[in-house]
Amino acid sequence: MATRYVWDEIGERTIIKGFHGKFVHSERMTFVMWRFDKGTILPRHQHPHEQVAIVFEGELEITVDGETFICTAGSALVIPPNAWHEGRFLTECRILDVFAPVREDYRDGAGPTILNTAADE
Repeated sequence: MATRYVWDEIGERTIIKGFHGKFVHSERMTFVMWRFDKGTILPRHQHPHEQVAIVFEGELEITVDGETFICTAGSALVIPPNAWHEGRFLTECRILDVFAPVREDYRDGAGPTILNTAADE
């Protein structure tokens, strides 16, 4: 059975300072339409999910396993499972993140509880 979602009708949640998201979950994937504040820092972390970040607006700098990328509107970045990544949002950004498998921590509304941060190394 198909399910239709309209981003404008989904309530936005702020999971940590500067991270404002709208969440949709399918059987096997999680989709998050993010709005990031300019200057927000993405702490160094890893998770078991494959992640595809599609940039609609703005500019961010992100480092994945030691390789740094500048991502702008129209770009997509594929982050492999368990890759260490971190970044900063150079402008306000609007990004669609797609995660597989489902991010159960985002499904329950608690936020990123299964992230391994650099402090956990």
